[in-house]
Amino acid sequence: MDDETRCSPRRLRDILSAAMADRSFRYEPIELAGGGRVIDRGPGIAELVPAAPVPDAAATIISAGIHGNETAPLELLLHLAGDLDDGGITVGAPTLLIVGHPASIVAETRYIETNLNRLFTREVAAGNTREHARARELMDAVDAFWAAHAGPGTGEDQRTTPLHLDMHTAIRESRYPRFAVEPLADIETPASVWRVMAAAGLQAVLSQHAPSPTFSHYSRAVHHVVAFTLELGRVARFGGNDLAPLASMADWLAARVSGQPAAETPLEALTFFRVVDELCRVSEDFSLGFDDDVANFTAFEVGVVIARDGEAGETVVADAPVYVVFPNAHVERGARAALLARPVSASSPQASGAPSGG
Repeated sequence: MDDETRCSPRRLRDILSAAMADRSFRYEPIELAGGGRVIDRGPGIAELVPAAPVPDAAATIISAGIHGNETAPLELLLHLAGDLDDGGITVGAPTLLIVGHPASIVAETRYIETNLNRLFTREVAAGNTREHARARELMDAVDAFWAAHAGPGTGEDQRTTPLHLDMHTAIRESRYPRFAVEPLADIETPASVWRVMAAAGLQAVLSQHAPSPTFSHYSRAVHHVVAFTLELGRVARFGGNDLAPLASMADWLAARVSGQPAAETPLEALTFFRVVDELCRVSEDFSLGFDDDVANFTAFEVGVVIARDGEAGETVVADAPVYVVFPNAHVERGARAALLARPVSASSPQASGAPSGG
């Protein structure tokens, strides 16, 4: 059916499944079995409105499929929707569920024309590809949601902290298969949120050193909401994901939607890194100094050549070992080819955005 068709679905899972098949449709509000309504906010964008809001429970954006071939987060979203349909979860806090890039999900590819997760500023999103149009649509939805629900800011209680959780999976293996990327912005992540992340099965945190036009950065920089890009394993096709390691993550999502406190684990369960530099591809004659299958968070010692560029020359590790994250020699010219990071203490004042307290 086309985008203008009015219909009356009875299940949230059907709405999200249609979006993942790039068959979004308009619908009237639906009532969920456990209480609460689903409101149509655009293609692949559904707002959950509690019938009886839990006092002080903060709002959440849960997004997945910004890259279409990253399917485990989409399966988590469908699992959450099924529990809401069946009454296993009651909506207790405002929540926005987002299926990011339906066309690339159908194509089973990272993107169609350009990387959607590099377009989340109003200036960058002014282009004319379908990714540019989708970035504008998603920013409009986020603007409207946070204008209504962001609240006064963050506190030490994780339940009262508004969050944007943008779920992804990585292209390659990782020494920490489940990790969070913390965008650089003038807002601190409460220690309680780090403890919830640890309990949800996250193993590491990578704090950015510079602004980056990602979806999570948009919520954090523009709306001053604590937001993360969550890497939840490795890319696989639908049905090929092992969701068992993500069971605790699913519990966290359910707690956020229901407005209830989530489990916490001591900070020591997380390893913290901070980006110190990035590799960029300047010319067509570009290569990384290691194999394509090197895992995220692989360490390289001082003196090692980690990249060669026909115009920029060699990049050599200096001063101290670096850990390479998101290496990709096949990016477009001018794009990031890898992040270079070093470990930091959870209480280090040099780690921008690192947690304080315990």
